[in-house]
Amino acid sequence: MTDFFATCPKGLESLLAAELTQLGAESVKETVAGVSFSGSLETAYRACLWSRLASRIMLSLVSFGVRDDMDLYLGISNIPWENYFSPHQTLAVDFSGTSDSIRNTQYGALKVKDAIVDRFSKREGVRPNIDKREPDVRIQVHLKREEASVALDLSGPALHQRGYRAGTGDAPLKENLAAAMLLRAGWQQEPLLDPMCGSGTLLIEAAMMATDMAPGLLRDRFGLTELKLHDEPLWQSVLAEARVRAKRGMNKS
Repeated sequence: MTDFFATCPKGLESLLAAELTQLGAESVKETVAGVSFSGSLETAYRACLWSRLASRIMLSLVSFGVRDDMDLYLGISNIPWENYFSPHQTLAVDFSGTSDSIRNTQYGALKVKDAIVDRFSKREGVRPNIDKREPDVRIQVHLKREEASVALDLSGPALHQRGYRAGTGDAPLKENLAAAMLLRAGWQQEPLLDPMCGSGTLLIEAAMMATDMAPGLLRDRFGLTELKLHDEPLWQSVLAEARVRAKRGMNKS
């Protein structure tokens, strides 16, 4: 069993916990703006593809004590990053939280980045490049008091980006929030009218739910496929099942 963490907008934790349980997650535990869980790699793949509520699914790596920036650097340096991705891939670091010694998230992200590229440089003579927009690998580090938690993002682009639209209008409703509204309302696939539909997000999410279409089925990219631990045959199997379910759902509608 492997530990994972799913992030979500605040207030959706209980809905997300129930959804992840239905997807086969174990040891599900709610926290602020997220849910921790454990499961197999297949469980994580299903969460990435099928969660209508999560913002990101992350593979939890380690937690360690941090008294100052050197502790942070050394703790990150000790992680065997070469087991997870290649130095020829690009990366980005998302750093959140502060402490008495690390009061700036940009500085924290810089120390994490330095530790990772220095490890690759010393071990393999090549260092990965940074790409803040579309990295191959995204690393999440959260600092709370004097403990840092490190995770690999399996999502790639945020999961509310379903892949069915190229752009958004003003003040768009995020797709996972739209799905949450439908679930909170207890919608049971009755006829649905949205008189203020805007870009139609609420109706599109309802249609995907009604036809049993996985919310991530139309996406062309997930971060999980870039990692060395990725199991392509397993991923294709999960995708194939989702395509069959969507086709059956469309034929019934």
